[in-house]
Amino acid sequence: MDFMKLLKSLEELLYELVSWLIFYPITMWRSISRPLEMMRYADMELSDRLEDQYDDTLSPPLFLLITLLIAQGISTMFPSIYDPSKTPVALTSTPNLLIGRGVVFSVFPLMMAVSLLRHRAIKLTRNSLRPPFFSQCYVAAPFALMVGLAFDLMLIPGRGEVLAGLAVLVFAIVWYAAIEVRWFRIDLQVTAARAVLLFAKAFLAALLVVLLVAIAVGWELAHWSV
Repeated sequence: MDFMKLLKSLEELLYELVSWLIFYPITMWRSISRPLEMMRYADMELSDRLEDQYDDTLSPPLFLLITLLIAQGISTMFPSIYDPSKTPVALTSTPNLLIGRGVVFSVFPLMMAVSLLRHRAIKLTRNSLRPPFFSQCYVAAPFALMVGLAFDLMLIPGRGEVLAGLAVLVFAIVWYAAIEVRWFRIDLQVTAARAVLLFAKAFLAALLVVLLVAIAVGWELAHWSV
């Protein structure tokens, strides 16, 4: 009986993994071509029964996580000015790198979601934070992929690809900003100027958190090496 349960679990796992080959590209295409629609879709799906949620796409956090894993795989294909042999092992470990990317790029949807709740004067709880955070993950994933590619280009030895990397980075930020400003303006029924201000404050707050995390990690690594 236990063996049959194990086989059933493996069957479900295999089906889930293989289904990503279809539903990941669909989710990515919809997130890029219809970002606001996908953000509304994320909110509505959370009201469905658990087994019916995100039936024709990937769930937002899973979509973001897979995108970060793909971005990390792409990074390994680019030559880099950094020598892995001179980098602390903690920073070259694949799981640690994925966790680091996950923390960094989860901060942006988190800050956007918190900003929305604060503006609506909604009490910040796990339940109230979940819908806006989930919806934000759909647009954070393409943003993370583009930012990762931008830094990969800028870190190629030599200076030939720096401008290309900067161009991709600027495009990523402008694309992300345009979507977020529209989201704030429509969802909160505020003026465009107010929406820009809300986005700027949330984006800068996210950058500050990422910077503090990076400083803390750097201090810890330096402390361990002593």
